[in-house]
Amino acid sequence: MKRDVEIVIISDVHLGTYGCKAKELLRYLNSIRPKTLILNGDIIDIWQFKKSYFPKSHLKVVKKLISFATKESEVFYITGNHDEAFRNFTDFELGKLKLCNKHVLKLGDKKAWIFHGDVFDASVQHSKWIAKLGGKGYDLLIAINNLVNWFLEKIGREKYSFSKKIKNNVKKAVKYIADFELTASELAIENDFDYVICGHIHQPQIREVVGKKGKCMYLNSGDWVENLSALEYHNGDWKLFVYEEEKHTLMDEEPEEMKEIDSAELMKIVTQIV
Repeated sequence: MKRDVEIVIISDVHLGTYGCKAKELLRYLNSIRPKTLILNGDIIDIWQFKKSYFPKSHLKVVKKLISFATKESEVFYITGNHDEAFRNFTDFELGKLKLCNKHVLKLGDKKAWIFHGDVFDASVQHSKWIAKLGGKGYDLLIAINNLVNWFLEKIGREKYSFSKKIKNNVKKAVKYIADFELTASELAIENDFDYVICGHIHQPQIREVVGKKGKCMYLNSGDWVENLSALEYHNGDWKLFVYEEEKHTLMDEEPEEMKEIDSAELMKIVTQIV
């Protein structure tokens, strides 16, 4: 049975890369019925897109996202740095699907400011070739990690994340995440927002940030490469959905509604855009 959720936010899916957990994401999407779905950047990884690698599981996710917009959900696609080519089509609308660079969401008497977050990343803004090179290295690290985890599962051992270990133990990485969260929060406070919601750094989070000028809630939807996480808002509360903790509750079968979208035509559209 599908869960009704008022708002669902996902980011950093990186469709078209070896690290993307498309099958797991599809199971999650099949389990929910969101009133509003917000795709907060880096959904299709155009930086590393190859026509030779866009498997059916990735295409099924694209089809599912489109099916939400053709049914009962309002869908906002907020652009990120890995899908920055879509910024050429900002403010494009097709039915219930809207493309934008940021979005302001009203939640009763409170306001949420939603954007991807790459605006705070100097390597993306000023040395794009370095950021792209780093993206390829990250994708290779995830591919190797997937192979190691496959072997660990075979011998009954717990999965291990190389990149999480690096982030948690390298001081510069820890400082970068802390600075990112603080910068986003201080900017939101200055602009009278109660919530600031980002993606980009692949670090799921919900926490209150108190600054000199006030306070706000900082939220990050994480990613579908390592953490497999999403933000959900329902009945006035935010929560983090973490796939590994709740996968036993998710349905496995693909709904019939997805079959009405032609896969070949959809792939043709994707390759033309990127």
